[in-house]
Amino acid sequence: MGDSHDHHHGHDAVAAGALHEELRARGYRLTPQRQLVLEAVEDLGHATPEEVLNAVRRKARGVNMSTIYRTLELLEGLDLVSHAHLGHGAPTYHAATTADHAHLVCRACGRVIEVPPDAVEPLAERLREHYAFDTDVRHLTVFGQCAECREGTDCP
Repeated sequence: MGDSHDHHHGHDAVAAGALHEELRARGYRLTPQRQLVLEAVEDLGHATPEEVLNAVRRKARGVNMSTIYRTLELLEGLDLVSHAHLGHGAPTYHAATTADHAHLVCRACGRVIEVPPDAVEPLAERLREHYAFDTDVRHLTVFGQCAECREGTDCP
């Protein structure tokens, strides 16, 4: 199940080509700037807009925060990235190419552990049965304490 670093890096060239085609078909151009934002999200795994901005600025100067927010919004509207709230403050974005997952966030060390949907399916099922509530697992964040912090051993 691993931690926040266990994600697949980027698209291969074929997927990226198909992506460009699909966007063009929908009337969008994946401008160099949009490409940089998408790549930053893919490389970082889980990234706040500020982290995306810092990554993009290494390759392109003159990019500001409002550009990042606008681009993330656009990419989310195109189903290329999605966001989750993993704590106070800014939402965290990840590429839509990563498999659906829920997040376990340790309040002590801040570690984010990705878990597959079937790990939380019993909860989702119960919420459906008892409350007729359909859970969006991709946005599910559970706060608690990771094993290392509970045992008092060094956190990653």
